[in-house]
Amino acid sequence: MEHGFEVILTLTGGLCVALVLGLVMQSLKMSPLVGYLLAGIVVGPFTPGYVADAHIAEQFAEIGIILLMFGVGLHFHLKDLMAVRTIAITGALVQIGAAVGVTLVLMGGLGWSWQASLVLGLAVSVASTVVLLRVLADNHALHTPTGHTAIGWLLVEDLFTVMVLVLLPSIFGETQGNSLAFEVGLVLVKLTALIAFSLLAGRYVIPRLLGYVAKTRSRELFTLTVLALALGIAVGSAKLFGASMALGAFLAGMVVGQSPYSARAASDALPMRDAFAVLFFVSTGMLFKPSALVEDWPLVLATLAIVLIAKPVAALGIMKLMGRPMSMALPVSIALAQIGEFSFILGALGTRLGVLPESAMNALVSAAIVSIMFNPILYRRLPALFNRQNGSEAPVHVSELEPERRANPHKAVVVGYGPVGRTLTRLLIENGIRPTVVELNPKTITELQEQGIRVVYGDASQREILVSAGIEKAGSLFLTASVPLAEATVQHARELNPMIRVVARSSYLREIDGMQAAGAQQVFSEEGEIAMAMTGYLLWELGASADQIDRERERLRGELFRQAV
Repeated sequence: MEHGFEVILTLTGGLCVALVLGLVMQSLKMSPLVGYLLAGIVVGPFTPGYVADAHIAEQFAEIGIILLMFGVGLHFHLKDLMAVRTIAITGALVQIGAAVGVTLVLMGGLGWSWQASLVLGLAVSVASTVVLLRVLADNHALHTPTGHTAIGWLLVEDLFTVMVLVLLPSIFGETQGNSLAFEVGLVLVKLTALIAFSLLAGRYVIPRLLGYVAKTRSRELFTLTVLALALGIAVGSAKLFGASMALGAFLAGMVVGQSPYSARAASDALPMRDAFAVLFFVSTGMLFKPSALVEDWPLVLATLAIVLIAKPVAALGIMKLMGRPMSMALPVSIALAQIGEFSFILGALGTRLGVLPESAMNALVSAAIVSIMFNPILYRRLPALFNRQNGSEAPVHVSELEPERRANPHKAVVVGYGPVGRTLTRLLIENGIRPTVVELNPKTITELQEQGIRVVYGDASQREILVSAGIEKAGSLFLTASVPLAEATVQHARELNPMIRVVARSSYLREIDGMQAAGAQQVFSEEGEIAMAMTGYLLWELGASADQIDRERERLRGELFRQAV
């Protein structure tokens, strides 16, 4: 009982303090991640007051790492990387090399071994996925050339870090009398087997399993299946193939992400991932020892210099050498000038292997707090400052850099594929408009895929599903099914794409006002349309002329809609 209470107390205390400090950071227009790290410091053993159980927090953090890596794999699309492969691969590798090189020089000056300097350099070379996506989204840059380049660059960093996580234990761990080359070769063989197994499971087993569960129409079972896959493949990778759970979770996300159910899996896993990710950052903050800053300040300053100066300068230089304009090079380099979750994972692994001293985590947490705090501000201010001071390069306008973000009249999202959705989809295709259908019926999903029509499996009232359907680039949204959360769906769509035209269906007249207030331009009520259809039929049976029927229907339409509003 005592242990159970301590678990609940640690969970409650960590989440409550993280909530308060996260809200404070949000109100100050800073990333909530800073608040989560500060929450860990507050409930940690090195500050007065309540102290959470570090061992329990670490266990929660392990789940957080698995779900974070699952999310990274779920959103990993090779086509996104291939679109910017030249600049992303070259830039990321050069920047990683520059960060490691500068770290070796600076840490060598502080008396560190080359092994510790190498691991710290690798840890600070990779940016935070969470922070980068948040900065780009807040500045409406996700769907711009700048956003695509930064995301592709980050994908390369993520893949490189995954490989480092796999190889570090073989390089610095116990070799059991075998040579380093043998150990690395053995790891690569196991890794190849794991990837082959994951690809086979992803092609033949996982889609069928998700499809079977989807047919039950149970959201709880589908969510449980996604969680079981993420944790099961992660643990199986460690037990059967000797790989890290982080790599297993990443591969699990990749294989689920290639299935027709990827959008639904992402939307269902998101709340769990976010909750455990908070605990991951809290547990990392608990490692921070404020008093150590007095003696470790040279290390902290050196780490900050690498993150805030060396990394962005290297990124800026390589982009300019590859012919990219300053209007793209400067935002990309600034967006990458921060560290986060992967840095902590690498730092914790280096500490467990006995390569990194404990002071390294202090430096990483300090650098993360400072860089995450100032990165959004620098992203907004520095490009604008450059544009004002450099008359040769005009300011960047949204209309110039975000052509994909504006509403595209030749793209539409259709929610539901019943008789109404089927008819509208056919009409859209016949008129040269590319529809994306959002559906919850697995049989319909298969049917649409066979017809070559793009389809997303999931609940359209969830923002993640609308984003996967391409709502940000669509010209129109058609709600052809009467859904319980139709108003929320319309509201999410208008928030994601203020220019979109929304045509919706409702069951009752009284629902029209709320849906129009949410942003729907046109709402068709089943109740009203049936009333007018039956009125026309009755008048025809009574011998009324076509003109009389039309006049009566127009009068009735006015009465019904006046009542509705």
